[in-house]
Amino acid sequence: MNFDLQELSGTFSVADVVAAMALSFVLSTVIGYVYRYTHRNVSYSQSYVQTLVIVGMIVALIMLVVGSNLARAFSLVGALSVVRFRNAVKETRDVGFIFLAMAIGMACGARFYTLAAVGAVVICAVVVIMHKFDWFALNVQRQVVKVQVPAGEDCTPGIRDVLIKYTTEFELVSTETIRGGALNEVFYTVRMKKGTEPGELVTALQERTSGQRVTVLTGYDTTDL
Repeated sequence: MNFDLQELSGTFSVADVVAAMALSFVLSTVIGYVYRYTHRNVSYSQSYVQTLVIVGMIVALIMLVVGSNLARAFSLVGALSVVRFRNAVKETRDVGFIFLAMAIGMACGARFYTLAAVGAVVICAVVVIMHKFDWFALNVQRQVVKVQVPAGEDCTPGIRDVLIKYTTEFELVSTETIRGGALNEVFYTVRMKKGTEPGELVTALQERTSGQRVTVLTGYDTTDL
């Protein structure tokens, strides 16, 4: 019995379809587990990891549909161009995992099974190694200081004096008005001196800002806000 399926894109067997879909599922699942293992921030999303698996399988299916037919490829590009995604990607590494899942799906759909398997294993191994040995880490912890001051008062000199006392370096990021112009909200990035507690900095700043609200965000560079 002949199980070959004749399409405009060429001839492929049911075994090819099963192999492409199954391998893309297995490799995309491995990518999902690697992502979960190496994820550090608090914004972990189960839905995102499931999407990686789905994307890998869908791209493999698209490659089977397209085959070597250029007209069909351009038709699919036109159809997919109407899709708009509103969700913001919080980390650049998330984009990398999406591209990895797509590349594995393309390789499986093109029936380059060895390439897909080797590529997934090698890249996932690199990701795990970078996570394990903390490559390219910058061991400099900075804080964000948010200070609210009355709009009619110039508290900048007092704030600077406090920051000089409690921090090794600081930089003004932005200034904006809030509450209809009644208050100014000033943002600084700082490096606190060793042994200095955030509470001490908050108390000292409130003394210079007439008791207005002061917020210190610690570890903002490794935590999603």
